[in-house]
Amino acid sequence: MTEDMQTTDQEQDFASVRVVVRGEHGLHARPAGKLAQRAQSFRSEIYLLAGENRADAKSILDVLTLAAGPGEVVQILARGEDAGEALDSLKTLFERNLED
Repeated sequence: MTEDMQTTDQEQDFASVRVVVRGEHGLHARPAGKLAQRAQSFRSEIYLLAGENRADAKSILDVLTLAAGPGEVVQILARGEDAGEALDSLKTLFERNLED
């Protein structure tokens, strides 16, 4: 499941996947809320990387600070006992334009 992308030493033990922000308004409040809510359902640590910015995926405020626009590639990082399940679920959410 892991896709290669530049990561720091601390991020090397995370599984990761890249997704594309598909909504025409990017990661604004409503999709950021859905994303954070879904991420909170997992025990793993989950982060988002957009450009050089990193956000805790379980925090709507952190997700909003990414200011990820339409078409932007975001990397999802997860580490923990349900990391694979978390990545699959969040990737599917992005593929569905952050709609359930």
